[in-house]
Parts: sequence; structure tokens; C-alpha cells
Amino acid sequence: MKKEVEKLLQYVQKPARYIGGELNAVIKDKEEIDIRYAFCFPDTYEIGMSHLGMKIIYGLVNDRQDSWCERVFAPDNDMEEQMRKNNVPLFALESGDYIKDFDMIGFTLMYELSYTNVLNMLNLAKIANQIVFLSVWEDVQHYASLKIH
Repeated sequence: MKKEVEKLLQYVQKPARYIGGELNAVIKDKEEIDIRYAFCFPDTYEIGMSHLGMKIIYGLVNDRQDSWCERVFAPDNDMEEQMRKNNVPLFALESGDYIKDFDMIGFTLMYELSYTNVLNMLNLAKIANQIVFLSVWEDVQHYASLKIH
């Protein structure tokens, strides 16, 4: 865990959400893999960890010798406030590395109301979100144009 992240934990209600190290968390050597994948869940740790699909994808990607899938969850309001105040980008649980440094970033979208959380997480990660926003907007326009019978 990076020191700048560790300093923030004293100001949040549930710091365990942000430290990783759980039983069965996958840790790999960055030098021995080809692809680092930040698997982002646009809600808090407790909700994301209860999502079966996330566990399945996490396991499948990490079964590969050439890939490392790390989990990223939306921080709760108290942590988000501290991250913005201290200019700390969004990070992954396993390595603590900032997700802007990963090879690939993916989100799971369970429902449309989580779209804004995706944009917020990209903003926290300091990743330009104009392209993602256009993709989400195209989906919204598509669903809005469907006729309900």
C-alpha cells in the first residue's frame, strides 16, 4: 500500500475496505505477467464482494499465467473526500497501484444507475472520461429509442 493512501485511512469509517489482503486475494509478480487488468465495480466494497460475477471473472483471469486481475471498488463518501483533498488517484486493492497505470481497465455494469459511478471512478483515477461518456451516452440513446410493447 502506498504511504499516501495509508495516511488517509485514519479519517474513514471503514478502512478495511481499502487495504486488501483478504483470504484468497491473488498477488502476482508484476515482472512475470504480460497484462494487468483493473476490474472495477462501481459500488462499495461490501456490495461488490457479494457479487458472484465479479468473483468468477476475477478467478478466471487470475488462472492465466500471463494476466493479473486486481479489484477496484468505488470509495465511500468519506474516502472519496480524502482522496480528492489529498490528490490521491483511484487504486487497486491487491497492489495498491493507481489504475491509470494498468494495461486494461474494465467495469461491470449491473444496472443503469451505476453509470454515474463509473464516470466518478474514472475521474478519481485521473483518466479522461470523455470517450467512456460517449459510449455510455450511446447506450442511453439506444435504450431510450426502443419502443415498449
